[in-house]
Amino acid sequence: MAQNPRTSETDSTPTTGRNTKFTRRNYVRSLAAMATATTALGGAGSVAAQDDYEVIEAQGQTITLDAGETWENKLIDMTTGQDIVITAHSSDWTVRNIGFKGENTSGTGSATFGISDTAGGTCTVENVYLGDGSSTGNNNPNGHGQTAFWVAPDHSGHIDFSNVNIQKFADNAIYGSAPGTNGGGTIHIDSSFAANCYVSHFRLATEGSKVTNSSVYVDGSEGYAGRGIWGWAPGAIEVKDCQIEMNGHNTAIDAGANGKPTQVVVENSDYDDQAGIAEHAGSNVKLGDDVGTNPDAVIPEGVPTSPEEAASGTETK
Repeated sequence: MAQNPRTSETDSTPTTGRNTKFTRRNYVRSLAAMATATTALGGAGSVAAQDDYEVIEAQGQTITLDAGETWENKLIDMTTGQDIVITAHSSDWTVRNIGFKGENTSGTGSATFGISDTAGGTCTVENVYLGDGSSTGNNNPNGHGQTAFWVAPDHSGHIDFSNVNIQKFADNAIYGSAPGTNGGGTIHIDSSFAANCYVSHFRLATEGSKVTNSSVYVDGSEGYAGRGIWGWAPGAIEVKDCQIEMNGHNTAIDAGANGKPTQVVVENSDYDDQAGIAEHAGSNVKLGDDVGTNPDAVIPEGVPTSPEEAASGTETK
């Protein structure tokens, strides 16, 4: 299984504070879509064919992508109570139109996706729904919660994330800091949404890595209140055209970890000033042009709000 290694900096103690005004239209729309979406599951068996996507029942299996492979149009049925792991540690692979239906209640503490580009190429993750989350927090007996995406240390290429929806995961939404210790590969998170996850939502470390046109939302209602964006060494990390709404929980932008400094450069974005900014070990968060403190963390256009919408690759109306 693609286990996500831990460091000593995984604490995420929420702070108390006000609940600021929030335009909940897209967040509520996401939750409503989960509750009302028509099930598309087929008959008995682990795989069922649909007109526009395939249904795969989670049964503790590992799916491995090879170099140049595209894995697309899948609906993963998590209501089995089992885990599923998707690994891609090669080059130039694509993950597209994938929806996960139901919480991950397996308690394995694994990463749902363990990924990297190990040959200096470019990989793509687009139109993925992981909005039903995971039910196991860091009180899991093995000490780990579930991670949505973990990028391995030997990542040396580039990964583009776009139109990804991750909510209520117990240990990091996109855990992309490990390449800062080895491979030095880059990650670009664009037009994506993460909400109410533990430890952190978007976590990056290498120069050239960035978060753009994306939103982070935390209200603490799911019991998970991780950092908004967490920059690790060596950096620098770019944040542009983002909305980071924490409602006073934890830290909106956190720079530095494990005694090593980094820089986070923020432009044309809004962050929750009560959650605020943290700078460790000589780190610096550089606030550039048009940075404000009145975030409105709506789901970006094109981000799927249900498993079926993601799997079919079409936007529900």
